[in-house]
Amino acid sequence: MDTRDWALVIFTICAQMAVGSFIILGVVHFFVERKSGLQEADRMSDRALLAIGPVLVLGTLASFLHLGSPINGWRAISNIDSSWLSREILFNVLFMGAGAVFAVMQWRKLSTATIRNAIAVVAALIGVVLVVSMSQVYMIRTVPAWDTVATVLSFFTTTFLLGAMAMGTAYAANYTYMQRKSEPGCGPEGAQCDLLRYALRGLAVASIVLVGVTFVIMPLYMGYLSNDSAATQQSADIIVNDYGVVLGLRLALVFLGAVLLGGFIYRTASDPTRERWMINLAYTAFALVLISEVLGRFLFYASQITSGLG
Repeated sequence: MDTRDWALVIFTICAQMAVGSFIILGVVHFFVERKSGLQEADRMSDRALLAIGPVLVLGTLASFLHLGSPINGWRAISNIDSSWLSREILFNVLFMGAGAVFAVMQWRKLSTATIRNAIAVVAALIGVVLVVSMSQVYMIRTVPAWDTVATVLSFFTTTFLLGAMAMGTAYAANYTYMQRKSEPGCGPEGAQCDLLRYALRGLAVASIVLVGVTFVIMPLYMGYLSNDSAATQQSADIIVNDYGVVLGLRLALVFLGAVLLGGFIYRTASDPTRERWMINLAYTAFALVLISEVLGRFLFYASQITSGLG
């Protein structure tokens, strides 16, 4: 893989993490609002929301490195009626715009909560279409290792797994910031402390379930590659033999980060006296899962074997 391929790894990982984070943020806000009210939900979510934009911008900037002539990148959107690549670019821009509008309105508390929520729902739906478009870009008949439903499922699994882990980290960082600022409501008896534990327990469970989905998809996908055409068998050979160590490391890290540490996070989140442990575990788990997903995306691009003329 060269620099342009690594640019795609960064773009797809960052864009999917941004979409997943935005949706997870909305889901957590929904439940926290019903548990403790709108004000506490906003205190927990507003700073975490602002962390999503830079991730999406980083991914978008990386995507320009994949273009032959970045200055003419705007032309890639000209085939919207026939090209999934053009649609991917369009929905990336729309998601960025809708997310920015919502972030400004939420941060400044412009308009009513109902209007802001409506804009957030629209942005989330655009984000889902963006991930669909990203997966369809790789449904290429001449690259049989990519042209499977596993591509769609793995892109969405990455979206929600990284979204859950990233938001868990963002909530932990927000809680730490509030402690240092000694904001009201974040003392030993504060609502935010209980809400952090409440959110991390839910996100830990979600992450474990998503890794379970990954461990179901992976053997089925490898079985398909090993028993279909010569091209898919060659792709399987690359993944298992050429990059077997990378595959093993990718699976070990996602299991360690999301399942083992996720289980520890769930347990420590039930004990109010172990908040520092819980926060450190959240940071570590996110780092391990992020590295694992990058390795997984590397294997995806490395397995490209072209067959036929299309």
